[in-house]
Amino acid sequence: MRWPWWDIDRANEFAHWNGIVALGVTDGRGVAPEVEAELFRTDPPAAQLKAGDVCRVGVPTTVVHVTAVQHHDPPLETAWLPHPTRTVTVLRRGLSYREFPDESHLDGSGYTLHPGDGIPFTFVRLMRPYASLHLGDEVADAAGRAWRFDGPWDWSAFDGESAGSGPEWPLVLLTRAGRPCSVEDAEAVAASTASGSHTETVREWMSLTEASPTP
Repeated sequence: MRWPWWDIDRANEFAHWNGIVALGVTDGRGVAPEVEAELFRTDPPAAQLKAGDVCRVGVPTTVVHVTAVQHHDPPLETAWLPHPTRTVTVLRRGLSYREFPDESHLDGSGYTLHPGDGIPFTFVRLMRPYASLHLGDEVADAAGRAWRFDGPWDWSAFDGESAGSGPEWPLVLLTRAGRPCSVEDAEAVAASTASGSHTETVREWMSLTEASPTP
């Protein structure tokens, strides 16, 4: 369909775009992963449209979970305008990484969006697990084990033992970006993990996404 929100970058010497965007549709004989991940819908449904028809297009209210965020500086060079400064990859509610067997865990598999590219999305955050932690943070847990945080579901214990059910709350922030952490950062981590548990966090996330955090 002709995309209503982007302009053709006619100054791009290496890539050309005709203003058409393909949306994933199903023929009723099964749904491929890339179709199942599709967020946009048309009204009337795409299967009822023929060349030259006019339709509405948009994303119905839906819950997604983020699998990757990329920042582009300078902006990503594309054949359309505006050039993306950020890429956010998501999966719809009910989809897990295991639905994408050719992709590895936490590699950003899913549906890509470019916030700020002119498409009028409205985002409402429902949950961000471990919002007080940064990738690479090192913490100590209530059981005395030291851990490295590489994502909400990607914990590495320094003792080499299995991660098991994850770190035991509360957590003590030890280092950030390889350096001793500030008092403010340490207090934020301690406060955010003062109650609850890693297991409860996983369960809450799964209740919202209807997905599994692991492949």
